Amino acid sequence: MISNESIEDALRRLAPRVLATLARRYGHFDACEDAVQESLLAAALQWPSAGVPADPRGWLLTVATRRLVDEWRSEGARRRREERIQDPDNGSEVSDTDDTLTLLFLCCHPALSAPSQLALTLRAVGGLTTAEIASAFLMPEATVGQRISRAKSTLRAANARFESPSEADRPARLGVVLHVLYLIFNEGYTSSGGAALYRTDLTSEAIRLTRLLLQLLPDDCEVAGLLALMLLTDARRPARTLADGSLVPLSEQERSKWNRAQIEEGTAILGRTLGRGPVGPYQLQASIAAIHDEALSDAETDWEQILTLYSVLEQLSPGPVVTLNTAVAVARVHGPLAGLSMLGKLEADERMDHSHRVQAVRAHLLEMAGEMLAAREAYLQAARRTASEPEQRYLAERAAKLAHADG
Repeated sequence: MISNESIEDALRRLAPRVLATLARRYGHFDACEDAVQESLLAAALQWPSAGVPADPRGWLLTVATRRLVDEWRSEGARRRREERIQDPDNGSEVSDTDDTLTLLFLCCHPALSAPSQLALTLRAVGGLTTAEIASAFLMPEATVGQRISRAKSTLRAANARFESPSEADRPARLGVVLHVLYLIFNEGYTSSGGAALYRTDLTSEAIRLTRLLLQLLPDDCEVAGLLALMLLTDARRPARTLADGSLVPLSEQERSKWNRAQIEEGTAILGRTLGRGPVGPYQLQASIAAIHDEALSDAETDWEQILTLYSVLEQLSPGPVVTLNTAVAVARVHGPLAGLSMLGKLEADERMDHSHRVQAVRAHLLEMAGEMLAAREAYLQAARRTASEPEQRYLAERAAKLAHADG
């Protein structure tokens, strides 16, 4: 029998593929999404005691399809709709076709607003909970729940079809698709809550889907830039935690543990991409990641070049997270007081009200400046704001060390 955690990981990985198959077969995205959620609940209740079936995807499809049949029968349309439904017990009908990329583009339908596209895709394709999506959006959980519900209703009203967009329609959806993949990867790389710092199910799926997207669009520089960014960032994962799960900050990581194959692949993709077209935010972030990965130590990192790239990124794609990262680069180049001054720009930014990161960075810069009491208080505030247990422990330990040093 496998652990509950392994079952949860398997369900998160399988959910978007099951939903994609149902949506391709039967349409009615909202009904299919509800059916998949019920099949996931049934699996979560039954598999821990009964065991994982030999064909878990086929099991989920069977349960979800039966849910659809029951729902449509109750609506009085049994004959017309059941003609389209194959025998749910016939496992041979389960195709290995992966329709997840098509599902991704469906969730980015032009009938939806950009925020609704993002929220729905993170739920349907990324398998993120409403709370995790709210964390990624820096907004209340209730708002995100309402947004997802409205998005499903809008798709139903628009009679959206499960099919790949035409070449003419694809560019309008591509930006949101890339943003969603980026957010899925980020949630996996640093989980917003729970006992684990990272979730490889999400990072692996984001990388897999971005590879598929690059196969579809091999000449798109930003798709290539996003894949390079993911590979260059994920390469550091083996050094991000100790054996007990404790967080290790970038400056203290044992760089020999970094995945050199991923770094080489990411660097090669970036090298082939830069100069082929306009430089976008993902290419810039990948370039920053490459500078970190190429440095033999924290002291040898070219922070001036990183600051230059962040300055360009702020002009091209401004946002509170970019400002936050720029403040760190400013501190490394011009000193902690300069970084703290830039951090002041975020004090009135409501988008950061639900995040611990401003306080965490402020604590780090105050510590660099020798303001130990203020740094300790900022670390404690940051620890209280995050739902990630490894981050909580790390921030609390930093505060405790400063208290000891001050004493």
